[in-house]
Amino acid sequence: MQWDFQATIIGEPASKANSRRIVQVGGHPRVIKSKKALDYSRSFLLQCPSINPLLDEDGARLLVVLDIFYRTRRPDLDESLILDLMQDRVYRNDRSVRAKIVRWHLDRENPRSGIQILRLSPDYGEVC
Repeated sequence: MQWDFQATIIGEPASKANSRRIVQVGGHPRVIKSKKALDYSRSFLLQCPSINPLLDEDGARLLVVLDIFYRTRRPDLDESLILDLMQDRVYRNDRSVRAKIVRWHLDRENPRSGIQILRLSPDYGEVC
């Protein structure tokens, strides 16, 4: 199979569901990403190549396969931050992702995410 995009991102992604914190800005509470999520986001953007044209420029539908290798057994499997971070680098919007395979792995020495993306046929998922 010929993938349209492949990358390996070093580091353990933060869970988007558990990656928010409340801070005071100008005397008002604001919800922002956790330090772990911010650090991972910066690292991801430095490692993930930008492609042009984006995979969904012509309305393509995408299959994403993610293999996420965590440092410990504690984290829940959560690909949402990775999908968000690929917006405007690999595809315009993660709404283009119509199918995904996400697998949890353990690698205490080398946490990382393996990403593979395939453009699906234009009629994928159409109801006849």
